[in-house]
This record gives sequence, C-alpha cells and structure tokens, in this order.
Amino acid sequence: MGNPGVLKKGMAKIIDIRSRSEKWPDTRIASTPLEFRRAGWELSSFIQMLRSDSEEFERKRRHMPGAWRTEPGQLPPHFSLRNGTASTLRALFLYRDREERMREVYFLAGLIDCMINQINPILRTALVRDMYKKIFLMKKDLGVAWHGPLKRVLLPVDPLLFSQQEYQGALRASGSLKELYDVIRKGTGELFDLLSSKYVFYLPGTMR
Repeated sequence: MGNPGVLKKGMAKIIDIRSRSEKWPDTRIASTPLEFRRAGWELSSFIQMLRSDSEEFERKRRHMPGAWRTEPGQLPPHFSLRNGTASTLRALFLYRDREERMREVYFLAGLIDCMINQINPILRTALVRDMYKKIFLMKKDLGVAWHGPLKRVLLPVDPLLFSQQEYQGALRASGSLKELYDVIRKGTGELFDLLSSKYVFYLPGTMR
C-alpha cells in the first residue's frame, strides 16, 4: 500500500474540499411565473435585472467561494425599485405561486397607473368614480396596498421590448371605460409576460 499521507494529499488535489464547505447557496425563491431570488448581500431596495445579466452574475458568484456573503463590488445594469414600484413587487411576491392572481395584481397596478397619470379624458369626468370603486374593490379582494409616493407603479421595462408611447396612445384613444379596461388588461398582460421571460427580481434577505 502507498503512503497514506501522499494518498490524502493527492485526493485533495482532485476534490476541492473548500468548495464543499463553502457550497453555493440556492438563492432562488421562485422560478415561475416570475423569478425571485434572495440577494445574498445587504439590500436597501428591490432590484430588477435582465435575465441574461442575472445568469452571468450568478455564474461569476458561483466561482468565487465565500464572495456571496458580502455585497458585490459592482452589479450588472439594473433597476432599483422603490416606493410605488416596490409596493407592486411586494404584491406580486405575495402571490408568487398563483399566476392568475399575480396577473390581477398587475392589472390593478395598470388601473392605478392610469388613474395617477389621468391619460384618458374620461378620467376627468364623473366616470372616474367607477374606476375608483373598481380599484378599491380589487385592492380589498387581493389584500394589497401601495405606499409612499406613487409617481410610478408599473415596473420598468426596456423600451426596446415594449413601447410605452404606443400603450399610452391606446389608453388615450379609448372611448369608454370598458374599452379603457380592455386596453389596460391587454397592456399589463404583455408587460407581465415580458417581466416573466426577460427579468429576475432580487429581494432583501428579510423576505421569504
């Protein structure tokens, strides 16, 4: 038999013992319909990152044992979600395993966005009360709320993926509340599909 010390040293060259002791944690909380991950570093706001950038970022982190315990020196391009957009993401996260409810949440966000910006002239008439009522009932049914300044509630998307101008143009052209609701339903559905296929969301460590 060979020298045990030599064999042990040789095995250490083959098996990276340190990599086993510092196993890369599974930061994914949910994969579909939206992908949510724990950041793994101190995070003051939610982060929305292109899926392609997130995949490369995660690949690099896996090859740096122990680096996931501290904040990376530089993140790939991303959006920081605060105030209204943070409230929207919290509401989506609440229903992370129920796609139909998530889509209802995003439709509600679309209604709130339309109300905030008053894009359609209808919302400057008495009919605005009908939209207020619809928003109130949906918020109650879904058990969600928006906090802080509400300048923006729909999550950002790259303009190359979705034309905000065309969407707002369709909102302005709606001649009735029903048509307005249909445009918002269609637009938020398309946006939700883009968020699902193109983006990953990083959450503070306190969220599970």
